[in-house]
Amino acid sequence: MKSKIYALLTIFMLAFTFSTPIAAIASTEKNSKKIELSEEEVAKRIGEMRKRVEEIKAIDKSTLTKIERKALRKELREMNKKARAMGSGGVYLSVGAIIIIILVLILIL
Repeated sequence: MKSKIYALLTIFMLAFTFSTPIAAIASTEKNSKKIELSEEEVAKRIGEMRKRVEEIKAIDKSTLTKIERKALRKELREMNKKARAMGSGGVYLSVGAIIIIILVLILIL
């Protein structure tokens, strides 16, 4: 029974270990054009985004065409993504890391 569990654990660890470097390479290629901003610049950009969001909220959307409403939604989504990217500095765990942590905790306890 234990040998089956260890074999399964080894397979999971190898599967997630080999896929991680490939994902890291792909993400660094996409984000290679990333520009570093100072805190003042970030605060200024977020302030501009907030002003634009207030302008969009103030617009009477019943007078807009379907294409214009779609463009506003797209603009809001893009601003939301940019704001999250500028403001967040959190720690992210992959699914593989969570599974490994759980398995290690099970083995310890």
